[in-house]
Amino acid sequence: MEKGGNKKPPDNLHTPNFAQFHYRMNPTLSSNESIPSGKKKIIVLGSGPNRIGQGIEFDYCCVHGLLAIKECGYEAIMINCNPETVSTDFDMADKLYFEPVFWEHLWDIIELEKPDGIIVQLGGQTALKMAKRLHEKGIRIVGTSFDSMDIAEDRGRFSDLLKELEIPYPEYGTAHSAEEAIEVANKVGYPVLVRPSYVLGGQRMRIVINDEDVEKAVISLLKHLPGNKILVDHFLDRCQEAEVDAIFDGENFHIMGVMEHIEPAGIHSGDSNAVLPAFNLTPLIVETMERYSEKIARSLNIKGLINIQFAIKNNKVFVIEANPRASRTTPFIAKAYQIPYLNIATKVMLGAAKLTDFTMVKKLEGYAIKEPVFSFNKFPGVNKELGPEMKSTGESIRFIKDLHDPYFRTLYKERSMNLSK
Repeated sequence: MEKGGNKKPPDNLHTPNFAQFHYRMNPTLSSNESIPSGKKKIIVLGSGPNRIGQGIEFDYCCVHGLLAIKECGYEAIMINCNPETVSTDFDMADKLYFEPVFWEHLWDIIELEKPDGIIVQLGGQTALKMAKRLHEKGIRIVGTSFDSMDIAEDRGRFSDLLKELEIPYPEYGTAHSAEEAIEVANKVGYPVLVRPSYVLGGQRMRIVINDEDVEKAVISLLKHLPGNKILVDHFLDRCQEAEVDAIFDGENFHIMGVMEHIEPAGIHSGDSNAVLPAFNLTPLIVETMERYSEKIARSLNIKGLINIQFAIKNNKVFVIEANPRASRTTPFIAKAYQIPYLNIATKVMLGAAKLTDFTMVKKLEGYAIKEPVFSFNKFPGVNKELGPEMKSTGESIRFIKDLHDPYFRTLYKERSMNLSK
């Protein structure tokens, strides 16, 4: 979009009002056509290009967030570089910066616009990873604080929190080298799940069964994610997985949905078929999941969205992880229940409303199934076995009236029980 050093807004859509909404910022160029207004403004960070682990579901989140920001009287500013999204349409935000979601670009825009706050909960892991820099610069993060986000994202800190709350979790240990990881693996017992912190789509997560595999997994992880803290936790083999999406406003807690995965724990949640509401879990297990979710949200002082994933083995509920942001299932639940959850959550983040200000009536008849979409036919030779590292490239929704539905019966019967390492 930039030619010969000229800093002109792109107008390739041939729309009369397009140029006034789109601006390019580049620290290497002296000219700038973006004129900041004197209004109160909120910036929303997008998720960048579509890729495995992060796609169009976060565009849905950003769009509804932008609309809520406008409704609250703020100027809504969007930062993203994906032309395939609705959030980057010329008339969606009051102002769009079509820029990569990198710190250098973001800081340049912040210095110019001087926003009242930045929302990182709606753009997936890409946006969330900007929180540390924002916190260090003293920029207001709208909603959940950076420290609370860091506790949830840092596998070690989060497990320590679960221990304090007396919530069951897989035995674990942290390591910074292959030698330390092997020592931890032998302590917690094989099989183990080796995983880093602050990653997208289960990147570099591996299920391993011996010392040699641990060493290989850690060396590969540190090669691609240098300096990352490694968590080694006991892998709960052959157990059920489920997850909860919720909103917390500092006082009131609301469960958006409880989803039960058809595939077993160990397959990345993005690759699992998830059924809403849960269809095979006992009322006691569901109540336990909801109770643990509220305890975690209150302890983290969440303000906005949270997603919590669980493993159930021998009727005991274990917490696997928590994501202090919109998850890829948030739009799925909102559409299935016909409730504008992203609009509500954004207003909660901004402090413009409490959950008690809304009437939320779930309208789903029967069940909704979140189905992963794979592109294996485009990548011949790729390993099609599913495991802790995400491989799906999208998702769809299927509605069924009851559990006697032929498609569901076939899906459940033929579910994958084999995990890749």
